[in-house]
Amino acid sequence: MWLKNKVLEGAAVVLEPIKMAHVEPLMDAVRDGSSWRLWYASVPSPEKMFGYVEKAVESAKNGAPAFVVKTRIDNKIVGTTRFYDVRAQHRRAAIGYTWYADAVKRTVVNSESKYLLMEYLFETHGALSLEFKTHFFNQTSRTAIERLGAKLDGVLRSHQVMPDGSIRDTAVYSILAHEWPSVRNNLLAKIERYS
Repeated sequence: MWLKNKVLEGAAVVLEPIKMAHVEPLMDAVRDGSSWRLWYASVPSPEKMFGYVEKAVESAKNGAPAFVVKTRIDNKIVGTTRFYDVRAQHRRAAIGYTWYADAVKRTVVNSESKYLLMEYLFETHGALSLEFKTHFFNQTSRTAIERLGAKLDGVLRSHQVMPDGSIRDTAVYSILAHEWPSVRNNLLAKIERYS
């Protein structure tokens, strides 16, 4: 397998491979806020967390590592993130399924989590490209992706049917290997400002 399930450690967060034992702490994390109620987001409700974690564990077994995000200061699980659409032969993957408890939004948590994932992908595995996808109407997510340094590749029109039957247009962003040094410097500066 190209990408392995392993712990990724930063100064403020630890990304730990997801397991079924994480269901209850993730239920607690998602209850801090109401992100699962956003019609354009794919955040699981507390009642759907078991199935969500089950799929993430299965995904990880098939070469797309999935993580819980823990804060170092109190060792608390505050959300999840993962790789998906991993294409080893093309040295590319997507990062997504990211959500956080409200308490850690607009903190160092997302910047450092994404830094750890990108460092692992570009520096350990020599990726050529990294992709992010989000609902066209998810402006919060789009802004966060752009702040990371990703560039908009385009919008896939009528890309997916949502659980409520609405049709999703998907905004697709990427970071290429030659852009990683600048993106890395930008992220490290953000992380330092939070310190």
